Amino acid sequence: MADDKKSNTMWGGRFASGPDAIMEAINASISFDKRMASQDIEGSRAHASMLAATGIITDSDASAIRKGLLTVLSEIEGGSFAFSTALEDIHMNVESRLKDLIGEPAGRLHTARSRNDQVATDFKLWVRDQIDATIQGLEALIRVLLKQAEAGAGMVMPGFTHLQVAQPVTWGHHMMAYVEMFGRDMSRMQDARTRMNESPLGAAALAGTSFPIDRHMTAKELGFDRPAANSLDAVADRDFALEFLSGAAICAMHLSRFAEELVIWSSAQFRFVQLSDRFTTGSSIMPQKKNPDAAELIRAKIGRILGAMVGLFTVMKGLPLTYSKDMQEDKEQVFDAADSLMLALAAMTGMVGDMKPNAEVLEKSAATGFSTATDLADWLVRTLNMPFRDAHHVTGTLVKLAEDQGCDLPDLTLVQMQGVHAAITDDVFQVLGVHNSVNSRTSYGGTAPDQVRAQIARWNEVLK
Repeated sequence: MADDKKSNTMWGGRFASGPDAIMEAINASISFDKRMASQDIEGSRAHASMLAATGIITDSDASAIRKGLLTVLSEIEGGSFAFSTALEDIHMNVESRLKDLIGEPAGRLHTARSRNDQVATDFKLWVRDQIDATIQGLEALIRVLLKQAEAGAGMVMPGFTHLQVAQPVTWGHHMMAYVEMFGRDMSRMQDARTRMNESPLGAAALAGTSFPIDRHMTAKELGFDRPAANSLDAVADRDFALEFLSGAAICAMHLSRFAEELVIWSSAQFRFVQLSDRFTTGSSIMPQKKNPDAAELIRAKIGRILGAMVGLFTVMKGLPLTYSKDMQEDKEQVFDAADSLMLALAAMTGMVGDMKPNAEVLEKSAATGFSTATDLADWLVRTLNMPFRDAHHVTGTLVKLAEDQGCDLPDLTLVQMQGVHAAITDDVFQVLGVHNSVNSRTSYGGTAPDQVRAQIARWNEVLK
């Protein structure tokens, strides 16, 4: 009695039964892998059909198993299912309940498979579903960006390098930059989905099985392109999860960059954009405040998602083939990263759909910081046949003159310009306005409104 009391005190009230309870707590995964219940049941129903088709179990047993599994799924989805940590994971919880429902036939479900290939299949199905959801989320975000781009194809704004005004661009062009980013994110997810779409089911523990199973049948029923070709690799592989996390981390980085711009743009110092009340909050003490909380939280999500990626890389990096219990630590961070990514995508889609650019402020800002200096240099090269380096020097001198005069380049007189270079003519003023500047950038992928509209049309075709 004294020893029991000592043990309980040592381990704390949470583990009142001592070390055995600790082992159960560390070993059980049901608290998180219950999220894969539908995938586990889907895989088991396919496995039962195959066992019957190959004559390994009877049709009647397979029918009872498949119907019983649907009952289990309805209990889980309805919230009446009692999960048990003593049964460790979703697979054993489902199988135990199935036995309660249909009796002896339930024991035949696990013929010719192992929890090793079962969990690999469940997890791959879950990640594949999540990739599909991510692709849909990215497409929704791209569509609202295209609407913003179309509405602001001719709206002038400053383009920045080093967060300094560099050259005038259009609002539509800036929005299309993010369309390209998120388009690559979508492509990465599609590519990862194609590569991962091989079924581990039938690899059994690690060496395959002596039963005459049909792995192509189960692969087809579960929507895979083919069965995995090596049983060792099939149960040991988590590349599909790593690829998803890698793509998610890059996407989260893009979301974070855009969120950072929205935080800056919505500040009183910039006033480039107005965010809707749906995605902002007020201050508890300063009544004038409108805080871009949604954008800030999106900006932070990459910390969790990148951390999840690094975490899974670290889990997997030293594991000998094939399965080790370490791999139980592969799911929580993937689940969390997926939740974070989907929430960030939804929030960004909402913000972009609602936000209103301030055209007047954008154009005024575009004209600051001698933003048309490059246009002037280009004009000197085109019109006066001046080497670009010489044109760069002349333009720099004119910028200094304008700076000393407290004005912008278009505000200099022709006489002042000719004082720097006598060959400059009145035609120079045709390129110095911000609208003239953006209209002149007609190279493929440039900021000219016609080019922006052409890219919008291309993307609308891609998304059809």
